[in-house]
Amino acid sequence: MMPDQRALLEDEPCPVADQTLGEMYRASAHGLNELIATVPPKARALLAVYCYRRAHLASIGLAIAATCEKDDLTWQGGSAGAALFERSREAPKASPADGHATGRRKITLATNPVSPPSLSDAEADAEAEAEAQAIAEAE
Repeated sequence: MMPDQRALLEDEPCPVADQTLGEMYRASAHGLNELIATVPPKARALLAVYCYRRAHLASIGLAIAATCEKDDLTWQGGSAGAALFERSREAPKASPADGHATGRRKITLATNPVSPPSLSDAEADAEAEAEAQAIAEAE
């Protein structure tokens, strides 16, 4: 980002109260949807563009944009607002880390036939004793 662009972002006023923005930042997904619903549609589009322009608020910006009309986002953000609308309607892409986040391991299948279970030491000793006793009785 160019220094001039950074200055523009810093001077851009937040379209909602700082307290509301903080609540959105700390909210769960369900709570965020409830907070978004309290913002009027035109202000919501402006808030979506505002948040999406900031890396730490980009995911909130996408969530807000998903509740906006394309015309509102385009009016507030121009072509960037239209692109934000399209991006908010895309299915989220699964990352390779998603499988690890659930703690599940990859399932593998056996490639060789299963061999019969081996006897434990106690079972082997009992079997050897039974054979010895059978030999002694046979004599």
